Amino acid sequence: MPATPDFDLDHLRGWIGREEHASEPLTPNLVARLYATLDREGPTGEGAEAPLLVHHCLCQPTAPTAALGPDGHPQRGGFLPPVPLPRRMWAGGAFTFRTAPRIGETVTRRSVVEDVTLKQGRSGRLCFVTVTHHFSSGGRDMLTERQDIVYRDEPPAGAAPATPPPPAPAGAQQRRIDTAPARLFRYSALTFNSHRIHYDAPYTTAEEGYPGLVVHGPLQAMLLAHYAADLRGAAPARFRFRSLSPVFGGATLLLNARASGDALDLWTACPEGPVAMEARAEW
Repeated sequence: MPATPDFDLDHLRGWIGREEHASEPLTPNLVARLYATLDREGPTGEGAEAPLLVHHCLCQPTAPTAALGPDGHPQRGGFLPPVPLPRRMWAGGAFTFRTAPRIGETVTRRSVVEDVTLKQGRSGRLCFVTVTHHFSSGGRDMLTERQDIVYRDEPPAGAAPATPPPPAPAGAQQRRIDTAPARLFRYSALTFNSHRIHYDAPYTTAEEGYPGLVVHGPLQAMLLAHYAADLRGAAPARFRFRSLSPVFGGATLLLNARASGDALDLWTACPEGPVAMEARAEW
């Protein structure tokens, strides 16, 4: 797709190969706060295995408050390319788990921008930025994560609403999760995520047009990964997910699962609502 005057794709692709490094101790208090946020219990002593996806609470960029944009995200540029489209969200990702992080060790993240692509969607342009995160401790590889970030245009004024997708099927196994604003706030705090759609209801409804606070995609992925591990009695070796529809805080969220050979297919949905996120766990 040719670049438009306000969208220089060649310039943005100059970010491919850019790296960012960060390290942080994995403390007992952080793990205890994550368990409390998820309403789960688990070991918090030094040397114990930390919960799945705890790395989302570690090594996060620490932009000053004055450097945040109107939506709460850090201003464009720096490690991620300065994509000039106003809306940003986490579209999906994939994990390969090797060894579990242990409480008390220092975790290091090495992040690499892998690709920048531009597509035309039903409501306008979509720019996809792919980042790979490599997590290690003391030279021991722990996990690799591919993160798919999508930036998009504002919906055109007066555009007809999209045809609603059909209701999600019920899984062979199902768990109900509360998405109260307090849980969303706690998760935002743990992951140092200042995107306002997760905690600022007036902004979310007036500026972005959502009916309520938006449940984080990574939180849904974490809930599904833990559910998969609970069902099989062991953490998966590989886990991938993709966001399909938003879920709004305050509603009951249903975690669904069904066997697919040796794997599990999983998805989230509200009662009578469409599939919000789909995922697959493999052992």
